[in-house]
Amino acid sequence: MRLVGLTGGIASGKSTFAAALRRRGVPVVDADVLARAAVAPGAPALAEIARTFGSEVLAPDGGLDRKRMAAIVFADPAARRRLEAITHPAVRRLMAEETARLAGQGHDLAFYDTPLLFEVGLDAILDSVVVVWAPPAVQRARLATRDGLAPAEADARLAAQLPIDEKAARADFVVENVGPPAELEEKAGRLLADLRRGLARKLPSASPLRY
Repeated sequence: MRLVGLTGGIASGKSTFAAALRRRGVPVVDADVLARAAVAPGAPALAEIARTFGSEVLAPDGGLDRKRMAAIVFADPAARRRLEAITHPAVRRLMAEETARLAGQGHDLAFYDTPLLFEVGLDAILDSVVVVWAPPAVQRARLATRDGLAPAEADARLAAQLPIDEKAARADFVVENVGPPAELEEKAGRLLADLRRGLARKLPSASPLRY
């Protein structure tokens, strides 16, 4: 089974495009769902987190206290790296299990939806990568409308991520999202048709195929 990475930037439209793919019957594995499962009560990774950071990072129900954990790792880059060293391998194991399950059901194509695809090196193990792209000015406008962020707040969110143009340059396929949602529906169909006919990784020196 081919597993294609799906990523983008904040307010670029990645989740909307993922929904369009699902409507066409293609499985989309959500990395955020796997990340929550990796630290669910009783999960080995959660026990390791508690040993590393102390029981105070656990919520009363035995799960991870996300606010407390976030306060620790955002204030301490070394702590963030320790946390990632625990959670990233756990999420990858869950990804492999879910991929095997989908293959066993007869699927020949699936997408892995994750915001940190390039940041954690997943492009090296996925069959190809799709980036949903919007120019930063459009991202800012959407953040203001969707989340009510002031310009400085929106810029801070954008600055915390790998620049969207850099992601696009490293992608195999780029889906431009600057129009109405109906355009993403049409582009989802075109992308799937190209993947079904065998398009995969571009040559290292080639530009991504754009939709």
